Amino acid sequence: MYIQKATINELEVVAELFDLYRVFYEQTSDINAAKEFLNKRIVNEESVIFLALEGNVALGFVQLYPSFSSVSMKRSWVLNDLYVKKEARGQGVGENLIKTALHFAKESGAKGVFLETGKENVNAQRLYEKIGFVQETNYFYYYTV
Repeated sequence: MYIQKATINELEVVAELFDLYRVFYEQTSDINAAKEFLNKRIVNEESVIFLALEGNVALGFVQLYPSFSSVSMKRSWVLNDLYVKKEARGQGVGENLIKTALHFAKESGAKGVFLETGKENVNAQRLYEKIGFVQETNYFYYYTV
């Protein structure tokens, strides 16, 4: 297994994984919309995507979005998307993708990486804590427009 930063050249492969990720979260499959969405993120440099591959087979991906802290005047990264194909789970793919994302964040001079996961996603929580993420006690609010 190796991990590489995705470019526009890997759009088709990443879009397939992204579509599976969205289906996992009970969204309707839409490969064309997935390609269009990711194309904009890559072309406009609005996210960083790392792709896990074994030979020519895509195993999973992680996508980071930039955020900024006014208080520390530093960038942070939001680990927004992490997906590993069902048949590749339990083989360290997710852990390697996260560690690659953390290395990238450190190299970019970021303050840190934050993520959010569902209360019921215990497997993901265990992985995040194993890697060193600490559960926050802050209150998070969201306003739908």
